[in-house]
Amino acid sequence: MDKINLERYAILYVYDEEKSLKIFRRVFKDQFKIYTAANAEEGFQLFKDHKNEIGLLITDQRMPGEKGVRLLEKVRRTQPRVIRILVTAYTDLDAAIDAVNSGAIYKYINKPWNLSELKLTLKQGLELFALQKERDRLMQEKLSILHNMVITDRVINLGMLAAGLGHYVRNSFVAVRTFLDLVPVRLKEEKVDLNELSNPKFWKDFYTHVQNQICRVLKLLDDLGIVSEIASPSNQESLHFNDVIEATLENLYGDLRKKEINVTKKIPENLAPLVVDKAKFHRLFDLLIKDEIIYLSEGSEISISARNIRTGNEDGDKVEIEISDNGPGLPEDELSSLFDPFYLRSEDLEEFGINLMTCYFIVYHHGGKIEVESKEDRGTKFTLTFETQGKTEDPQEDEREFLSEVLMNEKCGRKCWHNIDAFRFFYPLEL
Repeated sequence: MDKINLERYAILYVYDEEKSLKIFRRVFKDQFKIYTAANAEEGFQLFKDHKNEIGLLITDQRMPGEKGVRLLEKVRRTQPRVIRILVTAYTDLDAAIDAVNSGAIYKYINKPWNLSELKLTLKQGLELFALQKERDRLMQEKLSILHNMVITDRVINLGMLAAGLGHYVRNSFVAVRTFLDLVPVRLKEEKVDLNELSNPKFWKDFYTHVQNQICRVLKLLDDLGIVSEIASPSNQESLHFNDVIEATLENLYGDLRKKEINVTKKIPENLAPLVVDKAKFHRLFDLLIKDEIIYLSEGSEISISARNIRTGNEDGDKVEIEISDNGPGLPEDELSSLFDPFYLRSEDLEEFGINLMTCYFIVYHHGGKIEVESKEDRGTKFTLTFETQGKTEDPQEDEREFLSEVLMNEKCGRKCWHNIDAFRFFYPLEL
């Protein structure tokens, strides 16, 4: 496991004696980032202002106004992972018990301090806080991955079913389509003039509508087939994103113009090329922009940008692509369903809800990542990230490595807790 970086986190010391605060700052400022406050009210306000930095709170019990135990309890309710230490006299046993019960403290320290012991306690406390934060981060990522794997399993099965049945369904539709194409020919052979029928427009519209619906279903089967296909290294080639998006906008020019949707691009000339499956990569952005067109109202705007990400590791660099709009946005509770095959962003029930699902799996099979941010009345933004050299490893292998990292972090955490002589209080994961 990598060395824990304690410089990211700060210590908040609350005490009503200015001399003690100065000594604390002078003694520990070279080892830790320090904040100090002269009373509980000031300390809690300081904590709220720097809650993303502070990893450890140390406070005296007996102070004018609000007592230290009350401050510990308020901090626990706000940020339960923060390490809490109570400073009290040996005779304040009741206060220490109260701190354990209500403030769920990590440790209490007797006055006067032993500076070397206090320094060790602060260091170990911050290390524990950092371990807990890292463990929670890993578990959150793992839960997200597991959630995606559940979706993957369900939709890949759907794609495999579609791919298996597609041959037979396609044959049936080809037969129907052939029959429809023969109708005008047979009518001419029967010397029937369509213009002399009582309602020629109906029959022409009927013919056109049925043909369009057949084409839509066949296209749906093609997209479902993409879901079950893993990008093959043999099909991959180097592409420039600007060329791909230009071709997409050209293909969808009529739809964009019909709804008067304006598209702006900000793609640097030095954007790194991507090693991808050409057909699938083009299809990805066709579907994504098409879904935007369906979703957005007339006169809306779509912004497309991209940038290089230098990772500095052996896995290679990455390219990040953002596609955002100024549409109505989505409620937060609907974001988790956005890639569901039966979810429709628009109110047009004639459209399939499969476009974004197919996008998700094209990205997934390329080893990339697609994320979405959306707020009501503030638009929606899709962020896609790809490795420039592509990715052909088994995704399950990545999952095993990730799980190993989680378990290793948990093991280190347990070792730290066993080595620290302190009262430990565990909370549910902050998910």
